[in-house]
Amino acid sequence: MNLTKINAILSRRFDRLSVHGISFNDFMILYLLSQHSDEKMRRVDLAEKIGLTSSGVTRMLVPMEKTGLVKREASQRDARVSYVMLTPAGRLVFEEALVTAGYLSQEIISAEKIKKTIGLAEIVAELGGDIA
Repeated sequence: MNLTKINAILSRRFDRLSVHGISFNDFMILYLLSQHSDEKMRRVDLAEKIGLTSSGVTRMLVPMEKTGLVKREASQRDARVSYVMLTPAGRLVFEEALVTAGYLSQEIISAEKIKKTIGLAEIVAELGGDIA
């Protein structure tokens, strides 16, 4: 229950990303897409990385597509596969939001506390919280 409470507190703090017109979940999607050299991922892989179902991630992507942050791309090899691709506008919003997220992270966990959180980070990763 404490993990759920921590998640709620952190989500509220990261709500300040709304100054960039995105939610924390939008930021996570933009982050994951930016980590790939071609800035695109299969929808099913994206869903798995953020812990949602394929339909759940599709519902999240619809408004992001409408605002031009991401776009769909069909697979040339397999019509059943679709990709989500970061747009230039999405890249720009992500880069600006990344600065804000960095400041928010520093507010949440100061440099002195980072050494103390290494063990916690390992436990969280073992539980499936390794988003990268």
